[in-house]
Amino acid sequence: STMRKRKTTDSPRSSTDLSEGKEKLRLKQEVGLISGVSLIAGTMIGSGIFMSPEWVLHHMGSPASSLLIWAACGLLAMFGALSYAELGTIIKESGGEYIYILRIFGSFPAFLFAYTSVILVRPAGLAAVCLSFAEYAVAPFYPGCSSPQVVVKCTAAACILLLTIINCLNVRLATSIMNIFTAAKLLALLMIVVGGLVLLAKGQTQSFQDAFQNTTAGIGAVGVAFYQGLWSYDGWNNLNYVTEELKKPEVTLPRAVMIAIPLVTCLYLLVNVSYLAAMTPSELLSSGAVAVTWGDKVLGSWAWLISLSVALSTFGSSNGTFFSGGRMCYIAAREGHMPDILSMAHVRCLTPSPALLFTSTVSLIMIISGSFTSIVNFFSFIAWLFYGMTISGLLYLKIKKPELPRSYKVPIIIPIIVLMAAVYLVLAPIIDRPQIEILYIVLFIFSGIILYFPLIRFKCHPRFLQRVTLHLQLFLEVAPTTRDAN
Repeated sequence: STMRKRKTTDSPRSSTDLSEGKEKLRLKQEVGLISGVSLIAGTMIGSGIFMSPEWVLHHMGSPASSLLIWAACGLLAMFGALSYAELGTIIKESGGEYIYILRIFGSFPAFLFAYTSVILVRPAGLAAVCLSFAEYAVAPFYPGCSSPQVVVKCTAAACILLLTIINCLNVRLATSIMNIFTAAKLLALLMIVVGGLVLLAKGQTQSFQDAFQNTTAGIGAVGVAFYQGLWSYDGWNNLNYVTEELKKPEVTLPRAVMIAIPLVTCLYLLVNVSYLAAMTPSELLSSGAVAVTWGDKVLGSWAWLISLSVALSTFGSSNGTFFSGGRMCYIAAREGHMPDILSMAHVRCLTPSPALLFTSTVSLIMIISGSFTSIVNFFSFIAWLFYGMTISGLLYLKIKKPELPRSYKVPIIIPIIVLMAAVYLVLAPIIDRPQIEILYIVLFIFSGIILYFPLIRFKCHPRFLQRVTLHLQLFLEVAPTTRDAN
């Protein structure tokens, strides 16, 4: 076999191992603390904060209750990320929820997660963010009217293709772009925050008088409001997808979480206050693009800066989503739950290029149809279903296997709170306002059973697949990789 054991004395950045005269590929450990913070914050700050505030306010009914939802979403994301940080120090493998479900619960539920995530969730999330990028990027070229959908979709497709090239060429290039765009979007949010503080200092506080009036109390409405708010925080778990590419993951993972998520939460609250200072609740609800309306009211002739900032923000977020989403596909293939070709890496660039190409192809198909709000709601439903399963796995390890070595421990009350929130977020919209689309999603998840037993359990693989894999391997210049032993 051309596969071999790695020397334990290898430096973490070496790309090959030499032992018994043979080579073994693995991904480089290129992601440090700053890149880790950028991956979390840069993915979280995407289209959500510029598009979700009106929907949170719509479902909650009042400014004060919508701000409480934003704060609660930040707290929940923080608790979830701290729980994942402990899992990441116990199971030091890339793959996020997939690898944790696989190691704790076994092959079948892990396959269902991988199947749903690779085919539906990750590509849909990437498509939604790229469509948001396209909307804001082309808006300045069509002043006073809505942008043609064909132009928007072509721009979104071009964004995905550009991201594919960047991520396939070099890990360091992709992380550098994340760092640059994270800095740019933080400056954009600070601009909105400062503008809001100036408005408050001038006495524009009408939105905060009787701030709890008209608050909605229905459990379903609160659940859907949480979905819209949590969409803006999505990405809090992204660092767990690239654990094997982290420098000193046992230190970097918890520290990056503790820096990035409180920073983003504070910014989100201040940005929402700024929106409410510039607009009345009714104006905010009637705004198609909250940030652009804010720019028109506050910046005047400089309002184009907001469109540019949102375009930069969503591009950086889509890069982070693509970076981690490709790893999800790659790890699932490495474990035998996806075609072998997706588990390979480019022999020179050392990037999981087949997995990245597959993710981009499915995302391009997703762009053809689907609205922003429907993608968000159904994305969140599936995500919290599997987040709950993953957190229950952590509780199992804490109770049944406390002897497992871990460099970081989270208090047990925190994963319990996250699990209760996950159960609420999955059940509340179903109980309060059931939708037929949720049934379709559940049927799609369980349709994986049809594939699991013949292909995974009994390994009934058609012979022509081996020839296809070989030809693709030669064409793409890729080879099998090995796990990193952190």
